[in-house]
Amino acid sequence: MKASYYHAITLMGKMLDEATIPYQYTGRSALLVQGVEVGVEGIDLDVQWDVFNEALAHFHAYSPTSPERNPERSSFTIEVEGISVTVGCRYNTTIKTDPYRLSIVLGDTVVWCRSLYSYLYDDEMNEYSAEIHAYLSAEQQGFTAENEQAWNQNNYLALVNRYGDPVEVAAKIKQNPKWRLHPFYKYIGDATSKKITHLMGSNGVKAVALAILGASVTVVDFSRENAAFAKELASGANVSIDYIVSDVLSLPAEHASGDQDLVLMELGVLHYLIDLEPLFEKIKALLKPGGQFILHEFHPTSTKLITSNGKKHKVAGNYFAPEIENNEVAFSKHMPDEEKGGLSKVVQRKWTIGELITAIGQSGLVIKVLEEEPNHKIHDIGIPKTYTLVAERV
Repeated sequence: MKASYYHAITLMGKMLDEATIPYQYTGRSALLVQGVEVGVEGIDLDVQWDVFNEALAHFHAYSPTSPERNPERSSFTIEVEGISVTVGCRYNTTIKTDPYRLSIVLGDTVVWCRSLYSYLYDDEMNEYSAEIHAYLSAEQQGFTAENEQAWNQNNYLALVNRYGDPVEVAAKIKQNPKWRLHPFYKYIGDATSKKITHLMGSNGVKAVALAILGASVTVVDFSRENAAFAKELASGANVSIDYIVSDVLSLPAEHASGDQDLVLMELGVLHYLIDLEPLFEKIKALLKPGGQFILHEFHPTSTKLITSNGKKHKVAGNYFAPEIENNEVAFSKHMPDEEKGGLSKVVQRKWTIGELITAIGQSGLVIKVLEEEPNHKIHDIGIPKTYTLVAERV
């Protein structure tokens, strides 16, 4: 970003904040603020519609043009640091409650912009979808490296602490393999001879259960320690699974053969991806025509919005927040206290149901089922805990 452009962005942000005028940068300007390479042109920002006249007066020293007005919006133009700036408003639109309004730190200044993820619903932002996906792809590589490191730090020990010896766990799975696939087994049907790929398949418990039921199962996961546990588990159950140690998005092309009956993902996996488009392209490449994608995942109402403690429930988050977070790696709760402090954190992006459905719809997969499932704790019975989504490749 050119120094003058950067300075103009931060200068106007400070001025509007000092005047308590809600605003957000939009279009190219918003993308540049977030690091997306779209080229430096003019600056576009929206202010709250009912304080538009106050914004006009506030920028009086910059000789604003006469406002242009139509039934939907008003705007005026100023020049800041030699850069043309269009300041507009959209009538009856509240800036502060825009679900994709995002704060970004530039130097020592916080500025507000429209999140790049709004391209899902915003034609103006969607115009730059190629640049947005290129940026997210580059960012994903760095985040995947961090997450891979986090999931290869004594995870095998955590799995043993949680489940027990793999051979003993295998014996328990053999007693009732369908129970390990609850509540989504009903959508799998008879697993006999089905080709199934479990993406981000973790410790292999689900894969081994499916193999016991007669499926040919491939697991893809980047954790070597998960793979070690899964292979011992399969051996203990006297079944065979194919475990590919790989980042899902880097899965070699020879494995995307288009012959899989089913692709499975479940519980705490989507948030490791900051862009869903390449995931669903990978899933389509794996599935045969008529093949199904089954996703069993934590419901964002529980992961993004509500915290509960016994009978007490608290809205503690923002369901719509598009921020990328740093969190504790999931298995840390199964590690000794003295080792928890030294564990690397993971990078996560928590998705709303709407974002997920939209991304799947845009991929061309056909959604057949979305079943939301309640929390089974009696005090939380009215709060959705998980959901199962079934989509089909046509």
